[in-house]
This record gives sequence, structure tokens and C-alpha cells, in this order.
Amino acid sequence: MGVTCVSQMPVAEGKSVQQTVEILTRKLELLGAEKQGTFCVDCETYHTAASTMGNQGQAGKLMYVMHNSEYPLSCFALFENGPCLIADANFDILMVKLKGFFQNAKANKIESRGTRYQYCDFLVKVGTVTMGPSARGISVEVEYCPCVVANDCWNLLMEFMQSFMGNHTPGIPSVFGNKHDSIYSPADSMVQYMELFNKIRKQQQVPVAGMR
Repeated sequence: MGVTCVSQMPVAEGKSVQQTVEILTRKLELLGAEKQGTFCVDCETYHTAASTMGNQGQAGKLMYVMHNSEYPLSCFALFENGPCLIADANFDILMVKLKGFFQNAKANKIESRGTRYQYCDFLVKVGTVTMGPSARGISVEVEYCPCVVANDCWNLLMEFMQSFMGNHTPGIPSVFGNKHDSIYSPADSMVQYMELFNKIRKQQQVPVAGMR
């Protein structure tokens, strides 16, 4: 596990999500990147059950239960602005038993699925983000495998991302700011995916709010 940056790639003007993914992967292949299988990151949202909230009108907490195909035996549970719990895959069964406390917002399930590419010391994953049957956006995950301290390799990561993302190269992830010189962990990648998924959810809500 190296240091990873997760970001959103905007859909190219006049193109579909799938066409933009193809443009991006073609650029990677022209650089010399080789396909290395597929990947999937998914996220289910749980909210605190009404029966557990003492005050009427009190805002419920959200918890995100996530899986990453890179870590098939693990399950990640994240609270907004809170800790990330790493548990084994049986955590999903526990959540069913806790339905009196946390309720699954099934309509909010979101996932990113796509192809993994290896280029020298970099692992790149370009995914189509979907909610239900429809594609909602594009995720790009870039990992620099030999390094585990974010501050030591951010400039190198950014330079590589510029080679195929151009003007859409992201800024430094907020999770890096909390790491300083500490070791990067899989939980840091899941926090970035949670932030990306929430950003895409909000983007989809904007046009709906304006409908009559």
C-alpha cells in the first residue's frame, strides 16, 4: 500500500461518462500503462434511527459502510468528520442486527467500478461512479506504490497525474494535511472516496432542487 490520491474527473464537453472514461484510459495506454484487472469501491449510507434520537428535530448522524476490492477481507465504517473503523467482512451482518439503531438508506448506495492500470511504480484506477442504474461521474485513483509518507511524494504524484489529466489534475487532498509525516493507510483512501461520493451526490441534487 502506497500513497493514494482520489479525485473526480469532469465529463468532457459533448461526451458521455463512458466516452470520457475511454479518452482517459486511451491516454494511459499511450503512456505505456498496462491493464491489471478491475476494481470496485462501494458505499452504503446508514442514518441513526429516529427512535434513538432524544430531542425532536435533532440532526441524525450518518455512517458510511464501504468496501474496496483491494481489501476483500475488510469492511470500512466511516462517520462524517469522525473516525474510520476497519473491521472484517462480517461487519455487514452486524449492521443488519443494529437496524434498530442504524437504518440503511438504500437509495443512496453508490459505487465506482472500472479498470486498474500499472505504469512503472504507479497504480491507476479509472472508475465509473454509479447510483442505481445510472452513471453519475468518473473517479480517478492514483497510487504511488514505493512511498508511505504523503508529504514525501505529493509533487511526484501531481506531476504524473498532469501527464494524463491535464488541467483537471486535483489539488492536494485534505486528508494529506492531517497526515504530516505519518504513515499513509488504506483508511485514508476510503475517506477520500467518501468525500468524492458525497460530492457527486450533491452535484446530482442541484438540478433536482430547481425542478417544479
